[in-house]
Amino acid sequence: MSVLLFGSSPSVKRLLELKKGPDTTEEDRFWAEKAVKSLVKKLKKSGGIEELEKAITAQDPNTKCVTIPRSLDGRLQVSQKKGLPHMIYCCLWRWPDLNNHHELQSVENCEFSFNLKKEEVCVNPFHYIRVEPPELPPVMVPRIGTEIPEYPPMMEDYSQTVPANTDFPMEPPFCSSESPPPSYLSEDGDSSQAVELMDSMDLDSSSPNVSGDAEPVNYTEPAYWCSIAYYEQNARIGEPFHASQPSLSVDGFTDPSSSDRFCLGLLSNINRTQQIEMTRRHIGKGVRLYYIGGEVFAECISDSAVFVQSPNCNQRYGWHPATVCKIPPGCNLKIFNNQEFATLLAQSVAQGFEAVYQLTRMCTIRMSFVKGWGAEYSGTNFLSLGRAI
Repeated sequence: MSVLLFGSSPSVKRLLELKKGPDTTEEDRFWAEKAVKSLVKKLKKSGGIEELEKAITAQDPNTKCVTIPRSLDGRLQVSQKKGLPHMIYCCLWRWPDLNNHHELQSVENCEFSFNLKKEEVCVNPFHYIRVEPPELPPVMVPRIGTEIPEYPPMMEDYSQTVPANTDFPMEPPFCSSESPPPSYLSEDGDSSQAVELMDSMDLDSSSPNVSGDAEPVNYTEPAYWCSIAYYEQNARIGEPFHASQPSLSVDGFTDPSSSDRFCLGLLSNINRTQQIEMTRRHIGKGVRLYYIGGEVFAECISDSAVFVQSPNCNQRYGWHPATVCKIPPGCNLKIFNNQEFATLLAQSVAQGFEAVYQLTRMCTIRMSFVKGWGAEYSGTNFLSLGRAI
C-alpha cells in the first residue's frame, strides 16, 4: 500500500511508493512516513537519495553504499521508537516480517556495514541479505545392535553443583563481512576490550561411521522451539510457556501473556517472601529470546543483569558445563546452536544410548533475574527461568 500524506516532498513520496508490505494501522502509516522523512533529510547532505532510489528500483546489490551518521548507541529514533537503522530500512523496502538484526548479513562490497562500527552506517537495503536457517545433516542411527536400557542412565545433577562464575564474553575486534553479525556484544560495545576466544569444538558436521546397518534420521522443526518454566527459588510457579514465535520477551509486567510475550507479573505465589517480591520489582523489561537460523540468543533488556547457565554455550568457550555467565543490560549472548548440538549428537550415536541420553542436559538452560548464583554469590533469593530447547 502506498502512503502519500500531505506535505511530503517528492523524494519521500517516491520512496514510500516503493515500500513493501501493507500498513495495518494509521500509526504504521505515520511511522513509515516519519522514518522515510528522517532518512531523506540526512541523505540530502550527502546526495545519497538518488543512489537509494536506484538500489531499490533496480534491486541491485552492486549499487554504492547509502550512509548516515552512526549515533552514540548505534540506534535511530523515529517517532518515539528506537531501532537499528539498517534493520528499519530493510523492513521498509525488503522484508516487512524481519524480526531483528541477527537475521541480516552484509554483502561483500558494503564498505560501511553496521557490523564494521564505522562513523557512517550503510542503510542500502540491498547491501544486506537475510540469513536463512542452516540445513542440519541427518544423523545416522543403527537399526540393529543397540539395546535401550529399561531405565535411563544417571546424569550429573548441575543443580547440586556450586557452579563457577564467568564474565561476559567479548568478541575479537575483527569482524569479517562473511561472518554472521556479532552475537554477544551490545549495540555500542567497545571492541577495544575484546579478548580472543578459542572454540573448543570440532564443528565437522559429517556423521561418524556407525557400525552395522544404519538409517538417516532427519531433523524436523518442532511446533514450539522452547518451553519456559518460571521458578522462585526451587518452586515452579504457573504453567510452562511454549514459544512458537521466532522472538519473545519475558518481563515482570502484569499484561496478559501472548504468543511473543511471557509476563511474570501476574503469576501469584502464596509462599512468596518479601525479599522475592522486592527482587521481582527489578525484573522490568526482562530478557528477550531470539531463535534465528538455528541459533538462540538471549538479550538483556532489563536495567538489571540476567544470569545464564547454558551447557551448550559453556562448551563453546571451554568452560565447565555448570558455569553461570552474567549478561549485562543492553548485551546479548548466543546460548544455543543447533549445528553444534547436531555435531555432538552425530558423534555420540556411535558411543551408544547412554552417550546420546547425556546430551539431553544440554537442552536445558537456566536463567536468573537480578541476582546470579554460584561460587561468587551467597543466598538463594533469586528468580529463575528453566528453559528447555
